[in-house]
Amino acid sequence: MYLLILGVVLTLMKYLEIGPVATWDWWVVLLPYGLASAWWAWADSTGYTKKKAMEREDAKRQQRINKNKDAMGTSRSKTRR
Repeated sequence: MYLLILGVVLTLMKYLEIGPVATWDWWVVLLPYGLASAWWAWADSTGYTKKKAMEREDAKRQQRINKNKDAMGTSRSKTRR
């Protein structure tokens, strides 16, 4: 995502001729788009994207479980009398 944002910013700077980016070649300005597509292809092919999504889902599920345990009074964090 950061590479895509960088690409948009550099493209706007090149198009509007702002700063030193105005003198750069177009291939340098468009390079972040290619790197972003390479990153996405790698992440999808290796399963990195799916793994991160599953980790987020597991964390949300564990938070719900902990919240329900606290609400029922069965969590381990509370001291029993």
